[in-house]
Amino acid sequence: MRELVYETQGVCASRIYLTVEDGILLRLRFEDGCDGNTQGICRLVEGMAVDEIIRRLRGIKCEEKETSCPDQLARALEKLK
Repeated sequence: MRELVYETQGVCASRIYLTVEDGILLRLRFEDGCDGNTQGICRLVEGMAVDEIIRRLRGIKCEEKETSCPDQLARALEKLK
């Protein structure tokens, strides 16, 4: 089991806490950010394969920003791999 606290950049959420085991995202929590959106992301991706999450979320932008909370999650998972 691997755990990571990821310091985000360029988004409202300040940190992402995640736990991965055997290539599956078991637990996910965002600190700060848009509460409804981050809860929704967590419920949608917990139990999903890490590679699939990265494939689906990498590159999503938020408004004028070059990144987003989903993109930051993908980056965190890439770092964990």
